[in-house]
Amino acid sequence: MTPAPFDSGLLGPLLGDGQAAETLSEARFVAHMITVEAALARACGTVGIIPQDAASRLSDALAQTRIDPRDLGAGTAAAGVPVPALVKQLQAGLGVDGQFLHWGATSQDIVDCAHVLQWRDMLDMLAARVAQLLDALKHASDAQSDTLMAGRTRSQVATPISFGLRIATWAQPLIALDAALPDIRARLLRVQFGGASGSASAVGTHGAALSAELARELGLADAPCWHTDRMSIMAVGGWLAGVSAALAKMARDLVTLGRSEIAEARAGTGGGSSTMPQKSNPVGAEAIITLADWTACLQPALTRAASPMEERDGAAWALEWLALPQMGMATAAALRHAQALADSLTADPARMAVQLDAGNGAVLAEAASFALAAYMPRPQAQEVVKAALARAVENGISLPQALNQHEASCGLADWTAILSAQSQLAASEVMRTRIFAERQ
Repeated sequence: MTPAPFDSGLLGPLLGDGQAAETLSEARFVAHMITVEAALARACGTVGIIPQDAASRLSDALAQTRIDPRDLGAGTAAAGVPVPALVKQLQAGLGVDGQFLHWGATSQDIVDCAHVLQWRDMLDMLAARVAQLLDALKHASDAQSDTLMAGRTRSQVATPISFGLRIATWAQPLIALDAALPDIRARLLRVQFGGASGSASAVGTHGAALSAELARELGLADAPCWHTDRMSIMAVGGWLAGVSAALAKMARDLVTLGRSEIAEARAGTGGGSSTMPQKSNPVGAEAIITLADWTACLQPALTRAASPMEERDGAAWALEWLALPQMGMATAAALRHAQALADSLTADPARMAVQLDAGNGAVLAEAASFALAAYMPRPQAQEVVKAALARAVENGISLPQALNQHEASCGLADWTAILSAQSQLAASEVMRTRIFAERQ
């Protein structure tokens, strides 16, 4: 197909995301590096490391500077990082003040700070999408709170639940991830300044003051140099993988619910076949699953990158450049598809009732056994229900009817009322409400 699926003309509309592509673009990244260099110049001037007037002129000049990322490509290939080529190009237009550019910093300071700025924007965008999706899922769950369906465990019909509860379970991990994001942002949004080997030795005793001032200029938290501590990068990757996995659970359920022989719910517009006119393939849900699987494949790369050698490891560092942007793109695209599915989600209560009625009431066997346990030991109650269910299947009657005929259970209760599927809604509603109550 293509080595760049996220922004390709062929696969981009399916697997990519325009807003995320712009946020994570190399042009935006180069602009962030220039922003960091300008902030560093101002910070150096404030702390008194370089002349204040030179710092002001540098800041003004850099604010007007634009560099095409392609102009840095050869330099990046030579140095393994774009900063030396960037500094050289910037200095060419700064005259005598150019000598004060990049004072005391190393390439990793500039790249890591620029990445933090880039991911600050990216996480803002993703957080807004998660919130919008949660709003849509809450709306859909409320609308389906009294729609009964068969819950399924290990692919088999289990007990009745509301479709509203099933939708709430799709929202549940996203609610937790939404709540966890502020802490992850706080861990990531820290300044990086350590110079060549992490001690900021080039600026002598001014290292702490310069780091604090650079953090203030960039709107980041101050921190010791974290160039070998990549736990915050791993945390971001873990959050992306978590969001993707949560969306994939929703997507897999929708693929199953939309199967031709089940057809209990549908979402999205569906995709046609090149040869079968009747087909309506679950394209959006399938794309989410593919994107989530790809994100899961990339997460181990961040784990490997988090074990750099010594004070800097160009090989491990570059793994982050490969993995994290693709994880961000995949998660953004998956959220885009998930929103479309949530907004178009519909249920077919009649089809859901088919499974509830199948097996002569087997879906209510658990409820029957617990109701009988009020009158006899639970193991005995389970045996009575098994026998009644066998009688129901053999005679073509319902489980309540069979219980009313069984010598051990007849006359004990109004089994028709107790075992009505509607009687199961209350428990689902309690759980559904508790799930959404966790949202902050």
